[in-house]
Amino acid sequence: MNISFLTFTTIITLSITNLVQSKELLTEKGIVKTAEAPNIAISQDDRTNIHANIEQYDVKAYYDKSEVMIPMRDGVNLFTAIYSPKDQSKDYPILFYRTPYSIQPYGKEYRSTKKLTPSLEMLQDGYIFVLQDIRGTYKSEGNFEVIRTIRQDKSNPMAIDESTDNYDSIEWLINNLQGHNGRVGQWGVSYAGWTTVQGMIDAHPALKASSPQASPSDLFIGDDWYHNGAFRLTYAFAWMNHTAQQRDTPTAKKPEPFDYGTSWGYEFFLNAGPTSELNKKYFKGRVPAWKDFINHPNYDEFWQRKNALQYLDNIKHPILNVAGWFDAEDFYGPVSIYQEIEKRNPNNQSTFVSGPWRHGGWAFRGDGSSLGDIQFGAKTSEYYQKHIVSPFFRYHLKGEGNWNAKEAIVFETGGNRWHRFDQWPPKNNKTKNLYFHVDGKLSFDKPNAKKTAADDYISDPNKPVPFTSDYTAGWPGHTWMIEDQRATSTRTDVLVYQTEVLEEDITIAGPILVNLFASTTGTDSDFFVKLIDVFPGDTRDPEPNPTDVRMGSYQMLVGVETMRAKYRNDYSNPEPMTPNEVTPISFNIWDKFHTFKKGHRIMVQVHSSWFPAYDRNPQQFMDIHHAKKKDYKKATQQIYRSEKTPSHIVLPISAAPTLR
Repeated sequence: MNISFLTFTTIITLSITNLVQSKELLTEKGIVKTAEAPNIAISQDDRTNIHANIEQYDVKAYYDKSEVMIPMRDGVNLFTAIYSPKDQSKDYPILFYRTPYSIQPYGKEYRSTKKLTPSLEMLQDGYIFVLQDIRGTYKSEGNFEVIRTIRQDKSNPMAIDESTDNYDSIEWLINNLQGHNGRVGQWGVSYAGWTTVQGMIDAHPALKASSPQASPSDLFIGDDWYHNGAFRLTYAFAWMNHTAQQRDTPTAKKPEPFDYGTSWGYEFFLNAGPTSELNKKYFKGRVPAWKDFINHPNYDEFWQRKNALQYLDNIKHPILNVAGWFDAEDFYGPVSIYQEIEKRNPNNQSTFVSGPWRHGGWAFRGDGSSLGDIQFGAKTSEYYQKHIVSPFFRYHLKGEGNWNAKEAIVFETGGNRWHRFDQWPPKNNKTKNLYFHVDGKLSFDKPNAKKTAADDYISDPNKPVPFTSDYTAGWPGHTWMIEDQRATSTRTDVLVYQTEVLEEDITIAGPILVNLFASTTGTDSDFFVKLIDVFPGDTRDPEPNPTDVRMGSYQMLVGVETMRAKYRNDYSNPEPMTPNEVTPISFNIWDKFHTFKKGHRIMVQVHSSWFPAYDRNPQQFMDIHHAKKKDYKKATQQIYRSEKTPSHIVLPISAAPTLR
């Protein structure tokens, strides 16, 4: 048997022809006037307690609000809100934010501080905050396209995409706003992070700094909709209902929440029927983008053109790329965008930031001192806002302060401390294989079994492994990426491997490569691999302890990823597994920075469903979106651990451990 593994994961990109972007704008322009008032932004005394006073901060006292429709090159007008400092004794930079999620409230009411700026310090510093409903959403005109592709014909002056809307908006602002200093910065989280990335492409000359935060890059490989071809069912369903419903006219009204008829999403989706029928059955055809999932089950041109990485040439202004280690939606995006900018633009001033956060957890969603049951010993979100994002924009847009950032500013979980590195992953990393062994053992020693050795489990798609212990429907929440795995470890359809008690700390920094040797009695399967930190049995419970959690032998999820086996060799051309044939399957658990402390154990779990975060695999080679109830079959899975078929994970560690 000749079996080999990939030693790294290749980011899929497409080569494109560089064309000249037309910069013609409509000649029609408007004028925005700011009210005159002598107030300053905030007092020095208030600045000291600015985070404690976030809910009390009165934006109206220091900023004027105006609303305009900004014309695009094709005649579509985009609704834009502008918050300008009342103090007009000096000029201010513009901070731009574009979203499909609404810039409410509209009219005289002001947006909350949490949604106006990436940092309260920036309210004190003074910026012109500009927020925009993107094309086809809420009060903007036009049609909304989910992750709109970059226009193919850049010589056509009327061709549009999000990068042209970004350019045209900045051009209008520079020419029409009063009191600005000619410099524009842009930021956003999640979809607004993606629009920030689009603004970096063929960027307007006035755009001097961008901070894409939790931006997706490739929706089939590792972001919102799919991970290595496995469909993220719960999130896609909730997001499409909330954001992608058809509308007849611009509106300020948000869509009605979907009534699941139960508080248990596991039950709802188990009985929901084929993915191909969900739009008609539940959305009544109001979500046309759902058809994209159905019509493009593989990584074809539709998905390839939406891959943002291929367009990241000629990024000349500084970039602050922000991610959360426990982001359930978009972690692959930020790390791949950072890496691609580094590769294509080696002289760019690009910085990668990642902390112990959920999706957007650094942006006023708590102080970042904990997530779920896990404490981090510091207010990491406040640190980020005060010491990272505020100085970044202050330096590049105002020319004030210092910004001597390293390539990476990252928080080490487990060790609970910030680090600054010259590159990410750190250059002093060494890799070490951690092998699966008999009796659920995990060791740095390679197995020496000469004959076939394997562990098996029966995967039943009609009784899938739950992805969370919470009974929830709708949005899947944000703590399941760090959740306790003790209950899952007791299931008979989950394989568990763990080390002996660690005699020294082991720190990992970077992606974890998974190399499985697997077989199935079916013709397709999903393989989920989890990396887990097992706490000592005598670990003390937190104080206070509002959830009454018991931390002794707690199994903290550090990282997880899956591979839909039919895409193991090619995302565009799926191929079946041969029943009962040993098959190599490789993929990455994306980057982590974590210390497994002395006295802890390292655990790996392997299973074939994680529902309904991901759709069920019928374990037959087919178009899964059209699978019927009868298509879902039990299968026996085997994970091999012999000398010739040594399933293992590859840890990126800073020094070779002595563990055996």
